[in-house]
Amino acid sequence: MARKKRYLIATMADGTVKTIGPTTAPFTHYWRIIGQLENGKTEIFWGHCKSLKEATGKKAATADAARQRGWQHYEFEIVRVVESFAPPEGS
Repeated sequence: MARKKRYLIATMADGTVKTIGPTTAPFTHYWRIIGQLENGKTEIFWGHCKSLKEATGKKAATADAARQRGWQHYEFEIVRVVESFAPPEGS
């Protein structure tokens, strides 16, 4: 039997909501890096993973990325996604 497509919703601490889908992928967590450059601009990188362990592994590489990209400061966040079988409002 085919897996039913669903939407994955991640809500960050600052209230930002990211919707992934419709998908059948087994993602469980969403991660986001916000890097602050010296000139005041920001760079944002994000992704989704199949486990908390995989998402946490991304954090290990963030310090090296900060040096390479010249970030003065950065924030790394991981949140668990919530499944929904209905499209989000406004879609």
